[in-house]
Amino acid sequence: GRPAPPPAVRRLPNPRLTGLGSSLFCGLVMLVLGLLSEALFGASQTVYGVLFLPVCVLTALWVREGDLLVAPVVVPIAFAVGLVPLADEGGGGTADRLMGMVTGLATQAGWLYGGTLVASLIVLGRRVRRVRMLNRRAARNRPRP
Repeated sequence: GRPAPPPAVRRLPNPRLTGLGSSLFCGLVMLVLGLLSEALFGASQTVYGVLFLPVCVLTALWVREGDLLVAPVVVPIAFAVGLVPLADEGGGGTADRLMGMVTGLATQAGWLYGGTLVASLIVLGRRVRRVRMLNRRAARNRPRP
């Protein structure tokens, strides 16, 4: 077998979240980042968009193998959830907030598409790696003639 790594080697966190867990993680983190962006950066949607990218990466890396397809679906929804605190078009009424959401989604579409693309590529890479590993394992276990 393989030798065990020395105990001094520290590993990065590598949680495995279920589909629901990764949805909650992504949605709550984006909501908090939206609130922080509003409070610290004057509702800067660009700062919010930049912060969205690492959340997409973490969501795609931390979702369980069986729930991989959740990540590219949940990240755009979480982007919209976190945009709510930033989407105030003046008066603060429901119509103003809705118009701010539409405007924010339209003007920040690059970040939204970019983050979704990053999550999709990571998920695709993880899926390809898993299929290759399963194929190698099946070939190893196949009886030899």
